[in-house]
Amino acid sequence: MSESSDSFQDEVLAELGEDRLAEIATLAGTDTAGARALVNGSVSELSGELRQAAAEPAGTDEVKAAVDEVASGEPPLQGVASFGGLAAGGLMAGVLAKLARPAAHAVAKRTGLPPATVNRAVDLLVPVVLAVLTKRAATKKGGGLGDLLDGGK
Repeated sequence: MSESSDSFQDEVLAELGEDRLAEIATLAGTDTAGARALVNGSVSELSGELRQAAAEPAGTDEVKAAVDEVASGEPPLQGVASFGGLAAGGLMAGVLAKLARPAAHAVAKRTGLPPATVNRAVDLLVPVVLAVLTKRAATKKGGGLGDLLDGGK
C-alpha cells in the first residue's frame, strides 16, 4: 500500500483497523460492509467540512494554522488512534473536534442512522483522521490542506 496511491478514506480505514471497524459495525447495528460505508461517508463529510472551514473567512486562519502545525515537520504522532488521545493533536485536533458534530449530523441525515450513533462513530474516527493527516503531512512536505486530503477529491 503506497501512500501516494491510496485515497484518504482508504488510509483512514487501514489506520482504523479491523477491530475498530468491527466496533463501529456493532455500534451502528450493521456488518463490516455497512461500517465501511459509514466510515467512508463520515471521512468524506469531515474532509468536506474541513475544506469549507478553510474557505470561510472566519475559519481560514485557524485551519491554515492547524495544517501548518500538522505539516511542521515534527514526527507523526504515534499511536494516537489506538489510545484516542486528542490532547496530543494540537490545533488540528481542536478543528476536527469542532467539525465532528456538523459532519455527523449530515451523515445521520443522509443515512437515516440515529444521530447519537453517528456522533459516536465520528468521535471514534477523529483521532484516526488526525493520525492519517499527520502521517500524510510527514510524507508530503510543503503541501497544503488539498494535498493532505487527496487534492480535488
